[in-house]
Amino acid sequence: MKPEKVVGQNIPHDSARGHVSGESLYVDDTPFAQGELLVDFFGSSVAHGRIKKLDLEAAKNIPGVIALYTYRDLGGHNQFGPILQDEVLLVEEIAEFIGHPIVVIAAESRKAIQKAKAAIRIEMEELPPVFTIEEARRKGQFIFKTRIIERGDVEKAFAEAEHTLEGTFYNNGQEHFYLESQAAIAYPGEHDTLTVHSSTQHPSEVQAVIAEVLGLGCHQVVVETRRMGGAFGGKECQATHPAVMASLVALKTKRPARICLSVDDDMKTTGKRHAFHNEYKVAFTKDGLITGMDVHLYSNGGAANDLSTAVMGRAICHAENAYYIPNVRIQGSICKTNLPPNTAFRGFGGPQGMANMENIIEEIAQFLGKDAYDIRVLNCYGTDDRNITPYGQTVENNHLPEIFQKLEARADYKNRLAQIEKFNGESPLYLKGISLTPIKFGISFNTKFLNQASALVNIYLDGTVQVSTGATEMGQGVNTKIRQIVAEELCLPVEAVRMMATSTEKNNNTSATAASSGSDLNGSAAADACRKLKARLVECAAGHLMSDHPDVDSVEWDETGIWDRRDPKNRLSFQQLVKLAHLDRVSLGERGFYATPGLSFDWEHRDPQTGKITAYGRPFLYFTTGCACSEVLIDRFTGDVKVVRSDLLMDIGRPINPGIDRGQIAGAFIQGMGWVTTEDLRYSDTGDLLTHSPTTYKIPNIQDVPEVFNIDWIDNPDNTVNLRRSKAVGEPPLMLALSVWTAVKHALSFVSNGDIVKLNLPATNEEVLTRLTDYANQGKLETGKIMDSV
Repeated sequence: MKPEKVVGQNIPHDSARGHVSGESLYVDDTPFAQGELLVDFFGSSVAHGRIKKLDLEAAKNIPGVIALYTYRDLGGHNQFGPILQDEVLLVEEIAEFIGHPIVVIAAESRKAIQKAKAAIRIEMEELPPVFTIEEARRKGQFIFKTRIIERGDVEKAFAEAEHTLEGTFYNNGQEHFYLESQAAIAYPGEHDTLTVHSSTQHPSEVQAVIAEVLGLGCHQVVVETRRMGGAFGGKECQATHPAVMASLVALKTKRPARICLSVDDDMKTTGKRHAFHNEYKVAFTKDGLITGMDVHLYSNGGAANDLSTAVMGRAICHAENAYYIPNVRIQGSICKTNLPPNTAFRGFGGPQGMANMENIIEEIAQFLGKDAYDIRVLNCYGTDDRNITPYGQTVENNHLPEIFQKLEARADYKNRLAQIEKFNGESPLYLKGISLTPIKFGISFNTKFLNQASALVNIYLDGTVQVSTGATEMGQGVNTKIRQIVAEELCLPVEAVRMMATSTEKNNNTSATAASSGSDLNGSAAADACRKLKARLVECAAGHLMSDHPDVDSVEWDETGIWDRRDPKNRLSFQQLVKLAHLDRVSLGERGFYATPGLSFDWEHRDPQTGKITAYGRPFLYFTTGCACSEVLIDRFTGDVKVVRSDLLMDIGRPINPGIDRGQIAGAFIQGMGWVTTEDLRYSDTGDLLTHSPTTYKIPNIQDVPEVFNIDWIDNPDNTVNLRRSKAVGEPPLMLALSVWTAVKHALSFVSNGDIVKLNLPATNEEVLTRLTDYANQGKLETGKIMDSV
């Protein structure tokens, strides 16, 4: 039974027309219901403080204000969290960040809400706040314990090293900047039930937290998600907070309740990508071969854990990026500060771990006076040996050496490098830099039990199909891919398959759509359901096509119909077969399930040789890999950075939808480019976020896209462990943008007077200009020539 080839085709995104025409509905587009209330919250004005007095009487008497609620009104547990139960939804006594919710406001108009906020009288005793990683380390404020991966003899590697380097590296966080802010609508039902429409990546978690905080059972709460206007990880856990607030109001008032944060409030009060401050030491030979590395990663977790422990876990597992290091120690600690709890963001710690590694590679190259590309190729994971990660997983079917070689040729790297060296020696106004960097990104959740998914496939008597999964659509095209998978499994045109809104009523206890695994997990579950349905339908077809001697092995099925290969003229259409099955009382609905095989990972493994506790196992089903070559142009007098060309080459297996995957690669790269160049989170001395709008927080715009932007992938059928031999593509390309940052570092090496360039991330104009000014102030001849030419 050979299915029609739907997988692998450029089927348009199922919401493409709706997005362009405005027909796509988001949570806040939903028409208002009779008696619906608006919900908002009053938050702390200080980053760390104790409530001494809270007076709500004046606010309660404002016309249009229906109710004000504090933690005393919750009915369940005020403390919750996806990993550690350490987050307080509504402040009881101690506020731990600016905007920490204290009072939930329900009103009939936004004007009434604003008046209520102004009328609330609160007296707070300010407590000493902590905002930075350095402060938290000095005060010993940490979340959870330090985790470690260790292999080989690190001390011996450094004792015998030909060369060593050590230093610190800082990278800032990043705002998600999704177009649709946090939003939810809660509809009350009979018997204290709630139906909640939430803009969330994780409906099951929203359901569980609503039930937990409000004192309900999960069976009383249904959460539905049609789509999100972007998320990037920011709605994996933090969509729970507004959903609980709306649900609280709906439960108490028995009226529908809607919350939709303003962009400013969303940016001010929600978590970001974690900032990291890393200490590193590396041992290497005169040729640049790394023999040992000792790294301690420190992240800014904010006021509560949220997903910080998981983010740090992935950062640790990606701290060596694409390089084999025989002797390595990687530690990770999370610092507790008085900022909103930081959370998931595309890449989920991988970018921070890899950025540190690529910084080390650049510094080795500058120390030795060699081309960083050669250092990278020398240390790259091998195909037959030197292919075991520090945590013991084999990098199977490794195409990185091939990708390095192909991209170096396609991008004309060596010739352009020579041209750049000549240009920088002659141009008094500009600097150029070029860099070719790899990525190796593990696909699966680091936590084993999260790697499971279910799907519900219903076939109707007219031959059309509805599919429900736990995947949530945030623009990435997961629904389109699953639609293609189902259509191909059942040999149907994609038009016959409809993806339904994600609902906890249809698929229970689901994992978040995250970790680049949405299509892998949910597509596999949908395929499982289809195969069960097909098995029943084939048996039914055999009974009708071969009434004398039914033989399922003789049934053929493709896009033209179903028939007995011994009598091809006697055919049934799919619709005819479905009707016959219904008459025969054959079930036309099926639940599919998938659990990622072969995963085993232990953070507390005891090494049998050394006796040391280290993380060990196989946390990932496979790795998505790739390389990027980027060239930058820097204005020597303003520090302005322009990316003039980027070439991307990846191994994404056999794409389910090449067009969607190309879009994901482009979008992820540009988002990563923003993280490493223009997106700079700035806070006041009191913990206020200063960069909370497009006027002060600069994401890339169309003018920042490289003038030459080439995207391609190799043909690789080797990934037999995954659905249709495809590979995940949502997160990995973001880290290819590190090539832009390393290209800036390479450019600065031409004016650093022989010093190793120290460069923070992001390489904003201010950061670059500071470095240029530092080098100019050293009074070297080259800088003098530049100044004389102005």
